[in-house]
Amino acid sequence: MKASELREMTDQELIKKLADAKDELFRLRFQLATGQLDNPMRIKEVRRNIARVKTIIREREIGINRA
Repeated sequence: MKASELREMTDQELIKKLADAKDELFRLRFQLATGQLDNPMRIKEVRRNIARVKTIIREREIGINRA
């Protein structure tokens, strides 16, 4: 998901998106540990999505507006 799409979301939607991504990351790590993971690059993608969401949330906390 792109940062511009995330910036259009409300705070509550971002928090839900963050929780969903963390849950997905947990499931992916579990699959990796049990040898059932089909696409290991998905872990990297989910981690980056978590970082993007956290960045947008933090920007809003400190009042940075990006167009």
